[in-house]
Amino acid sequence: MPVYAYKGLSSQGKAVTGIVDADNPKGARQKLRRDGVFPTDITEEQRKSKQAVAAARTEFTLAIFTERISPQDLALLTRQLSTLVGAGLPLVECLSALIEQVENARIKRMLSQVREQVTEGTSLADALKGHPRIFTDLYVNMVRAGEASGSLDIVLLRLADYTENYAALRDKVQSALTYPVLMGIVGAAMLLFLLSYVVPKITKIFSENQATLPLMTTVLLAISGFLQDYWWLVVGTIVIVVVSVRLSIRTPAGRLRFDRFVLGIPYVGKLIKKVALARFARTLSTLLTSGITLLIALDIVKNVVSNTVLSQAIDDARSSIREGQSIAPPLKKSGLFPAMLVHMIAVGEKSGELEQMLAKAADAYDHEVESSVTAVTSILEPVMILVGGGVVLFIVMAILLPIFELNQLVH
Repeated sequence: MPVYAYKGLSSQGKAVTGIVDADNPKGARQKLRRDGVFPTDITEEQRKSKQAVAAARTEFTLAIFTERISPQDLALLTRQLSTLVGAGLPLVECLSALIEQVENARIKRMLSQVREQVTEGTSLADALKGHPRIFTDLYVNMVRAGEASGSLDIVLLRLADYTENYAALRDKVQSALTYPVLMGIVGAAMLLFLLSYVVPKITKIFSENQATLPLMTTVLLAISGFLQDYWWLVVGTIVIVVVSVRLSIRTPAGRLRFDRFVLGIPYVGKLIKKVALARFARTLSTLLTSGITLLIALDIVKNVVSNTVLSQAIDDARSSIREGQSIAPPLKKSGLFPAMLVHMIAVGEKSGELEQMLAKAADAYDHEVESSVTAVTSILEPVMILVGGGVVLFIVMAILLPIFELNQLVH
């Protein structure tokens, strides 16, 4: 169906712009009049200049590698929609109000498509499902549950809170690890430059004199010579390893081995596991609170934890629940879920407050993740400084020792 960009006036006389789907310009005008918009200009979006088409293609290509909507923007959009729906406005009018407020062209186009589908009788969940790069299964299913229960505004508010909490935790982890990672990359690059370019020029005089060199200098020259002669081997090995790992994790068996290996890394594995458990507890609590059944909720959650080892354990627990068991025993049997979390789930099942207990567990794991990240970065930074200083000291001593020996021979 063709897409038309329009300019017009609202029933209040306010200038409005947007996008509408229709079979022809006449149908577009009729749709707009039904929505209370009096069009002054309608242009089919397919009839664009070559420059505009090229720009659209570039925008689409970039969108493949970047998020279409950041979690913060999605949370704000969801909260605004919740407020409008809670005010009692029809859903189509709520979407129209959002379209007027949004400045991002891609988001405006997406919301216009959603509004058109809702106008034609499609549910909001089904309309959102057509944009999987923006709205996850979690989002779509919660919206569906909210529409079915008549509490869409409350569900949207919970979704906004969930998205904000997830984004906040992710940003804290990323910001805490950015400095150490950047220091490591810069330090490695400087070390490679020193060994492959600077050191050979300085130590060339030692080789020409054919004097007996200290062990440190001999080792330094060996490393420097290897990097000069076989740098392509080092780079090739790194590329082969990275490509092999990436190709391996695309297969189910390879992904399972990789995730199991990651969980086994000292300290790092525990931190990754805590992040996954926090996401598990928070997501399951949000889904159950929104009225989604436990089996469907677990089916969604297993794709949220981002670790196939934990996903398998959740899927096994789901199969056991389908056979009549409660959720706590199969999770405990897997050996992957801590006793505290299993105990809180068991208590929540018996007391009928599973959602609240999961929310408390998620808060506890979020706090643990923040504390662990802070602790590891506070230890990692001085360790990196000491290691870097030790490497520089080794290079300096390896260069200075032969110079001292040459001075002694001269005198």
